[in-house]
Amino acid sequence: MKIFIDADGCPVVDIAVCTAKRYGIGCMIICDTAHSIQRDRAETIIVDKGADSADFRLVNLVSAGDIAVTQDYGLAAMCLSKRAEVLNQDGRRYTDENISGLLEFRAVSARIRRSGGRTKGLPKRTAQQDKDFAIALEKMISTQLDIK
Repeated sequence: MKIFIDADGCPVVDIAVCTAKRYGIGCMIICDTAHSIQRDRAETIIVDKGADSADFRLVNLVSAGDIAVTQDYGLAAMCLSKRAEVLNQDGRRYTDENISGLLEFRAVSARIRRSGGRTKGLPKRTAQQDKDFAIALEKMISTQLDIK
């Protein structure tokens, strides 16, 4: 098992890297040249800047049983198809049961924006969201490793 982080704009890189270190799990940070992110105890893969270049690299690297951290619904769907576990930065687990609805929400939002409408942005990040992510990641790792 490895943890793969879609790091462009990801607020929980440090939490994921520290958690991976604690469990002795490999951790890979994938980002583009505009967001070169380096951390001790994690491998960084830097891809060319471009639409979805980091996403495609991550999905080509992730395998069944790995954990992917992303806020991108499309990337989450691709990782799920490879039987990886997928978590967003707020600790929400993406599943086969919820991904279709999330992708539909994304499509509707895109249509609204293309027609000149506005969609609500994300609220300011809170310390509780970081805690929720850390708890969810710990639980996911424990389940994968079958730790009681």
